[in-house]
Amino acid sequence: MKKDRKLYTKIFLSTFFLSAFTFGGGYVIVPLMRKKFVNEYGWIDEQEMLDLIAIAQSSPGAIAINSSLIIGYKLGGMLGALVSLLGTVLPPLFIISVISMFYLSFKKNPIVNGALKGMEAGVAAVIADVVVKMIVEIGKKRDIISIVIMIAAFIATYYINIMWIIMICGVIGVAASKMKNKKKERE
Repeated sequence: MKKDRKLYTKIFLSTFFLSAFTFGGGYVIVPLMRKKFVNEYGWIDEQEMLDLIAIAQSSPGAIAINSSLIIGYKLGGMLGALVSLLGTVLPPLFIISVISMFYLSFKKNPIVNGALKGMEAGVAAVIADVVVKMIVEIGKKRDIISIVIMIAAFIATYYINIMWIIMICGVIGVAASKMKNKKKERE
């Protein structure tokens, strides 16, 4: 029981601090979760983290919340998911509540506006870093289907509604997974 309590405390504190000190939403918190849970704690391996994030990204809702729920569930079941969710939701809830009380003051403050503009540049850099790392990981595997899907989805975002892209990529992913499983069964 004491071991479980330590695990849940560690999950809560990890997600709480990641959420409290991250600007830019899910695409910024995801690489930090990867760094914490894969590299630092070793609770999840790299491929499993990529799979969990793919599921979180394709599910409706905010990717930070979805990722937190899935990782929490993976590590500690339903209670782990709840603890992780609370750790992820509480900091922005508190910060936004405080900011909303002082919105007009913040809105007119040039220092706050400048800081937020600077954070936008940082967020763009973090998102670019995530994309490059994902491309490198897929490239290492030489998985042609994933590479083609990634390029096609990127190009398609300019012409097709994103919901269609997600559904089509999901169908292709399921079909490719079934083909790989059948191939393994034959071997």
